[in-house]
Amino acid sequence: MNKLNLDAKAIGLFLLRVLIGWHLLYEGLTKLMNPTWSSVGFLKASQGPFSWFFLAITENKMMLGIADVVNEWGLTIIGLALILGLFTRVSAYAGMFLLLTYYLCVPPLVGLEYAAPSEGNYLVVNKTLIESAALLVMALFATENYLGLDLLIRRKKVE
Repeated sequence: MNKLNLDAKAIGLFLLRVLIGWHLLYEGLTKLMNPTWSSVGFLKASQGPFSWFFLAITENKMMLGIADVVNEWGLTIIGLALILGLFTRVSAYAGMFLLLTYYLCVPPLVGLEYAAPSEGNYLVVNKTLIESAALLVMALFATENYLGLDLLIRRKKVE
């Protein structure tokens, strides 16, 4: 029975890792494949307590370029690593950090309204925050021990 529970946990964590990985990978690839994409619109929509920081990025061409590269390649690499189960813990923390910056840029707080349409109505907690928390769970629960390249690499080192 205990073995069955461990297997169910492993499958659940594996599915969570792959699904979030797919989401991040797809978001990154769509940005990479669109030559006109830039984070400037998203950053200019910032209204939260850290909006001064995100708006300052839009005023500096070099910082905006860095933000674009971090978004395009960060999402792509983190997503691919999560799908493959490669550097899982580092990838989970990196994904969590990236998602938290998105959350802080456009937080769903009372009195803030954004020009871009959203899928629903949120108050404090939104999908970005939930996905970030799920990545924290993956990092804390050592999901690199379940179904991935990290497990194969660790087994090779033991041999």
